[in-house]
Amino acid sequence: MQKQPTVTYLTTQELSGRIKYKPAVINNMLKDSVLLEGVHYIRPFGRRKVLYLWEVIERTMVAGGMHAAGTTDMAQ
Repeated sequence: MQKQPTVTYLTTQELSGRIKYKPAVINNMLKDSVLLEGVHYIRPFGRRKVLYLWEVIERTMVAGGMHAAGTTDMAQ
């Protein structure tokens, strides 16, 4: 039996606490298509509530930081 990958669902407030951005900034990222539905967040049961996928957001932040620094090797 294969182990399912861990997915941590966060509210805007919880994500705000983890990445040290205000909830309004996170909401703007959502509106500006920096965070993509089905990739970085979901709307469970087709409702208004947004739940962010922590592991994907964390990977995106690290990859963006490495890209900005001009490296693709995590060891550097």
